[in-house]
Order: sequence, then structure tokens, then C-alpha cells
Amino acid sequence: MSEHPTDLRETVRRRYAAAALQVTEGGTACCGPQSTDASADADEIFGPLLYTAHERDTLPAEAVAASLGCGNPTAVADLHEGERVLDLGSGGGIDVLLSARRVGPTGKAYGLDMTDEMLALARANQKKAGATNVEFLKGAMEAIPLPAHTIDVVISNCVINLSTDKPAVFAETFRVLAPGGRIGISDVIADDELTTAQRAERGDHAGCIAGALSFTEYRHSLEAAGFTNIQITPTHPIASGIHSAQIHATKPNLSPQSPPPNSNKPGSADLAAHLTATTGFKPPRAAL
Repeated sequence: MSEHPTDLRETVRRRYAAAALQVTEGGTACCGPQSTDASADADEIFGPLLYTAHERDTLPAEAVAASLGCGNPTAVADLHEGERVLDLGSGGGIDVLLSARRVGPTGKAYGLDMTDEMLALARANQKKAGATNVEFLKGAMEAIPLPAHTIDVVISNCVINLSTDKPAVFAETFRVLAPGGRIGISDVIADDELTTAQRAERGDHAGCIAGALSFTEYRHSLEAAGFTNIQITPTHPIASGIHSAQIHATKPNLSPQSPPPNSNKPGSADLAAHLTATTGFKPPRAAL
């Protein structure tokens, strides 16, 4: 019997709170399944080695040690001076601090996390890095605490797979992006032929495996939220049929006379029904 979404969320919170405390006490955090049948070494699947040596060397050691991602979304997003960036599930702050440097003093980098321990670690890392164009927010990515149309780029590193209400995540991401805004995400994605049971066999939900969408499900989710120019590119294996991938998509830059981008597309409820039909999982109603 699968866990209730509320229980899954609490399991995720506890796991990443413990990871933050481990780093605070001088250790190194870890992510992913307890074991994997992928050929790649675990350190090459998740964590700091997915960043360049220069990026690692210029950041507080604790920010690097707390890196739990499956990619480098700041490179995926191709950030520019003056842009406003939001990192969903910002953890110890590594991607926020890297983003802050790329967007410069005229830009702004926000980090969003639901875990008090991670937020405390991230703010300590911000202080050590001397980053003044950074703000860390407490909240859920299913209900982002920012106004609509206020962000140019949304990034995320191996976090969206952890959500139990992915339609709400994509809808909220679309809402906060300004017209013409974009996403540059690293996430875990499953082959289309893998059932939810087969995904769970390869790793648990809190380990970023069981909750992964398939390639087709991910594309349909983004389309249902209104995104266009969707590109999903696998980068390296996580387990058999499970991959780290880079995801790019754009919010259309509409004129005032244009209809809403998803006026002829299924809404969040339709997407939730689609995911239930294809994966067997019924997400809870989103508080948007």
C-alpha cells in the first residue's frame, strides 16, 4: 500500500532536515536511492561533482556539501545580468548563490524551501558568501509565495520529482513567470514504459526515484500548464530506466489581445486525472 501524500511530504521534509543538520555538524549530505543498478558512481549521479571545480571552489564549503541535486540548473538556464531567478527547493543554497553571481547586482535570486533546517543553512551560506541580491523564502512549490509575473527564470535541481502534486507545481511556476519567462530544470525522469511500481522498485520517493514522471508525462504536464518550446534531454543514468535530465520550456510572450495559453488545454484537474490514469497515483487538490 502506497503512502498518503501528506505522509510522503513529511518523509521528504524529515530526510532533508536531517541532511541539513548533518552538513551543519561538519558532514556531507547525500541523495538518491540507497543502492542503484546504474553503472555510474554515486558521486557522479548526485551532488557537488556535477558542478565545475571553479564553481565549487568559489562557494562556502557548506553550500557545496549540502548539494543534493542531479545536475547543474544554473548552467542549464543560461542566466543573464539583471534577471530575476527563483530556485524551487533551494536546499543549502548552492544554485541560488551561483545564480546571484550570474544575474549580478541588478538581478535577484530567490530560493524557496519548506525545511527550516535547510533555510537556516542557506542563509548562513549567503552570509558567508556576502551575497546581497539573494532572498530565501519558506514555502511550498505547490503554492509559491510570490506575486504573478515577477520572475524571469525558474530553476530547480532534482526536487520537482519529490512533489505529490506536480500539476500544482507546474501551474504555480507558470503563474510566477513573466511573459516570455523560461524554466531551466534538472530533474529525475523515467522511461515511458516503466510503471509506478517499477519506478518504486528502483528507489524510494524521498530518494528522488519513485515520484519521477516519465518523459511523456513530464511533457504533457508542462503543456497542460501552458508552456511551449519544451525540450527534455537525458544527461546520465540514475538507475535502470531512470535518468537525470535537463528540461527547458518557455512561457509564451503574449500580447494583451491574445487568449490565455492554456485556454484550449486541459487544466490542473484534467492533468491530475491524466496522471492518475497513467501512473495510478491520485494527487491531492492544489491550494493555488
